[in-house]
Amino acid sequence: MLRHSTAKNSFPAGNPIANVLVVIAGALVIGASIVLGFFAFVALSGIVLVTAAIVGVRVWWLKRKMPPGSPGTSANRRTRAPDGVIEGEYKVVRKDNDEA
Repeated sequence: MLRHSTAKNSFPAGNPIANVLVVIAGALVIGASIVLGFFAFVALSGIVLVTAAIVGVRVWWLKRKMPPGSPGTSANRRTRAPDGVIEGEYKVVRKDNDEA
């Protein structure tokens, strides 16, 4: 005949001392996993923060070293000429003496 099974879905109750040890070991494994996961999260967060700080300082440093009129600076965007006006600089190469 078939053996009678209980309605509870739990580990077999052959030895109560073994059952208690299994529960204690399981709780220790779950606790260790949580603690190690926390420290892994803290370490990964630290790496991300340090990397973000290095990138931020590098971008700031490069922006600081750009000349004021270069295309990437905000000074060039603020002094934009109106539409239809072409601006430029010139240098006199030769001066004619014929002008009176």
